[in-house]
Amino acid sequence: MTGIDVSLGRFDEWLSDDSPYAALVLRQWLVPVEGRDAVVFPPTYARPDGVHDEDWTGYNIDRLDDGTRVCLIDSVGSQANRMEPIFKRERYKHLVPQVTVNARVVTNGQARDVSIHLLDAGHRAADAIVRFSTLGPRFHEAFRAFQQDGSAERLARIAPTSIVFGCWDSRATQAKLPRVVRSVIRAFDIELLHRSAQYSTIAGEILEAGEAEVTTKGPKAELGLAHVPAVMTHGGIKVKGEIRRDALLNLVALRALGSDSHEPQDDTSLRRYILGLALVAFTAPQETFLREGCQLVPLADRDSEWTLVSHDGGRYDMKVTHEDALAFATAAAKAFRVDPGEAADFDADLARKVLALNEAKRKALLRQGPVTREAVVRMSTARPRGGRGNSASTG
Repeated sequence: MTGIDVSLGRFDEWLSDDSPYAALVLRQWLVPVEGRDAVVFPPTYARPDGVHDEDWTGYNIDRLDDGTRVCLIDSVGSQANRMEPIFKRERYKHLVPQVTVNARVVTNGQARDVSIHLLDAGHRAADAIVRFSTLGPRFHEAFRAFQQDGSAERLARIAPTSIVFGCWDSRATQAKLPRVVRSVIRAFDIELLHRSAQYSTIAGEILEAGEAEVTTKGPKAELGLAHVPAVMTHGGIKVKGEIRRDALLNLVALRALGSDSHEPQDDTSLRRYILGLALVAFTAPQETFLREGCQLVPLADRDSEWTLVSHDGGRYDMKVTHEDALAFATAAAKAFRVDPGEAADFDADLARKVLALNEAKRKALLRQGPVTREAVVRMSTARPRGGRGNSASTG
């Protein structure tokens, strides 16, 4: 065997259908850059229906049975959106196809051309920017292959990170790919803080020729011509316990991936490739600046815990360095013959034609096959089934 073969085979025990292993788990402790006792600002969320303003903190906080409060610092989706774009960087871009969608944006009558990278699309391969592009049919066929035959190879050849971080083609084929890599950050045993502030206006005082009005509503507040108080708003949290990142590399989801041929050697090649990407994302240094007031770094005096977990509950120490992960991923990508990527064009006119269809025909169009101009024409002229039809305009 050559050196590259040895490198490629090092994780094959994780990838075989009869593998005893369920997941690789990482537990990492974090601390604010200002120090352990610093105030941390979690993400804020809109108030849910049925919750009164006075009961809503703006943060996602759960109270455990013992009274301890746990606060979400960075969600699974947010963590994925931080990890995925690393594959645009020069050091990693050879690992995945670099797919972009070109579009023309008109703002205030001024047109400009933009290029949207697939790694920046909110719903990854299932995003509308892809569906209504010239690559839309290829993505549709890739999702359909997975939904109908369990083959992830076509998607891996154009959007492999959509497999690593999961996606759901909810508007068309219904193909749902579970996350191979999952990560979340929480703070344990927290105290909620508040803050108050006031926006003061010089312009308002000049306009009033004296003291400006104090108000939180109305045109003067909107225009910055009033003193605007903000009293007892969310002021972050004080963490008495620990801030912890819990990450999981799901080997069961990885082993469920099959190739087009479903031949063992092709399945293994695909799984090695996706595992390589997952390990790179899993081990890459995390972005420290999560949001204003929340910059976290690893706790220097406590090592991260890496555990390989078996189906019978056995737990084994297993650490993969980032350099090892990158070397393996590079070899696996070469063996899988990763394409450099390509550019597509967003078809705004196609999107408008689909919008012009009534609801029933829009849904039928998305379910039956790729969204193309020809498909839209066929759907817009199709007669309703059973003669009962929808009287809404079909555009």
